[in-house]
Amino acid sequence: MLDPMDTLAILLPAVPLFSALAIALLSARPGRQLARLSVILSVATFALAAGVLGGYLATSSPIWLTTDLGWGSIYLDPLSSIMSLLVAGISLVVHVYSVRYMAEEPGYARFFALLDLMTAAILLMVAAGDFITLLIAWHLIGVLLYFLLGHNQQRPAAQRYAFWTFFTYRLGDLPLVLAAVLLYQTYDTVALPELFERIAAMPNAPGILGFSLLEVVALLIALAAFARSAQFPFHTWLPYTMEGPTPVSALMHAGIVNAGGFLLNRFAPVFVEAGSVLHLVFAVGLITAVLGSVLMLTQNDIKKSLGYSTMGQMGFMFVECGVGAFSLAIYHLIAHGLFKGTMFLGAGGIIGEARKHDGVPHQDVYTLVVERKPAAARMPWMLAAGITVIVPFVILGLSHWLVDGDFVGQQGAIVLLFFGWVTGAQLLFATHRLRVDSPSRLMALIILSLTIVVVGYTLIEHNFDLFLYPDRVMSERLYAAASIPMAVFGGLVTLVTLAVVVGWIAAYYAMANRDPLDGRADGPRMMLYSLFSREFYVADLYTRLTEWVLAVSKRFNIWSRWV
Repeated sequence: MLDPMDTLAILLPAVPLFSALAIALLSARPGRQLARLSVILSVATFALAAGVLGGYLATSSPIWLTTDLGWGSIYLDPLSSIMSLLVAGISLVVHVYSVRYMAEEPGYARFFALLDLMTAAILLMVAAGDFITLLIAWHLIGVLLYFLLGHNQQRPAAQRYAFWTFFTYRLGDLPLVLAAVLLYQTYDTVALPELFERIAAMPNAPGILGFSLLEVVALLIALAAFARSAQFPFHTWLPYTMEGPTPVSALMHAGIVNAGGFLLNRFAPVFVEAGSVLHLVFAVGLITAVLGSVLMLTQNDIKKSLGYSTMGQMGFMFVECGVGAFSLAIYHLIAHGLFKGTMFLGAGGIIGEARKHDGVPHQDVYTLVVERKPAAARMPWMLAAGITVIVPFVILGLSHWLVDGDFVGQQGAIVLLFFGWVTGAQLLFATHRLRVDSPSRLMALIILSLTIVVVGYTLIEHNFDLFLYPDRVMSERLYAAASIPMAVFGGLVTLVTLAVVVGWIAAYYAMANRDPLDGRADGPRMMLYSLFSREFYVADLYTRLTEWVLAVSKRFNIWSRWV
């Protein structure tokens, strides 16, 4: 007889699957009734996910259900338990939102059936206890996403970019399949818990062409994660999926675009033995974060801007994995999934408010002539620059020192502190750009808010790390695998820090000495704008490459007729 927790684990992916089948069988009924049924069963799925997480917190014992087939197993540990709750929660919100949002769309009941199937597939992926189940769920998510993005068959753009996403996902599936084959041939098991135990017992498995087996496998897993989480250069599909329904865009942050971060964490024991691959993950994530953040600022479509914002956030998530902070990546994944899903669901309201705005920038002249208010003051630029550079560094350093006194010896922690410092400095810089009656009071309030957020974030992240990786040896080995020689690391940190400090001071100086009415754009600025507006020409390069491949295939077909 099954244990109550085992029953919950089985029902978790089974309930949304049952909901999809029920909608298909009852398709003759009114769409509203089927939508209510889907929402009710989504509530049940969320309750099951909460029960599974609560059961783990009470017992601290993972659940591993196996079958006689050798696959189809379920493994619920801290990672899968917390991810299941995230997936079920965002899915529930999307279901409720879609009841009215999709009411006028064709295929109303079909949409909810696909939504339930997608929820079941994501839950199965995060709870998969063997490689075969993981691959099946991984593949199904890509197929179902294709149908959800192309739900409106009257929009050619939606169909085109849905296929683009499907093609990118299939490219990303191939490395994961190859990694599964290599691991099975070497360790003779597809069960993930057994696989990780055998990897720990035999980390120096026979290599391939002179390369370590685990490094090759880690590289293949990283490539699969790059494609699924829109990392450079596989990122072009994500911004254009905004042609699909808005609820689908929100659901994508529940475990679809975030799946790369989950995959890296699931195979953390592999990356312990593959430090060079972690360096590649860091480099790719950093490039993606910079490109996504820059391109986000140049979009005039709010959903596309949110898409590039997601790309940038996924880049930061891979940066965190690249420095060994795997638990922080999951924490980032959860926080980003919640707030970005909310932003997508609120995009329509933002568009409605923007249509009521006159679009006139509220500069000094506008404020004086139209609003008849005196121009507000700013804090002296040298004082503001000093606060921007010093205050975030002090706040972040003290908060991390309180929870982990020896963090200074960890390269990964220092890299993350650096990014936190830059983010805090950007917040203070944006605050200085505002013209208010009392700039000193506003700056003090921002610093107080930053302190509360950073301290709270640090404490929560530290305890979340203990929950996700209770084995501290594993966490320390991940940080060690991601480390580089201290001389190189120290030189890089010094150079980048000096460049950032000089950049902030130059930005403040330029802003203080700029004519507010001078809107001219010089040559370099126009070149940068052209580069950003064309999205670094990556999509154009892919278009040219596609045309070249089609031309070559056409010539080959003509030539083959004469053979």
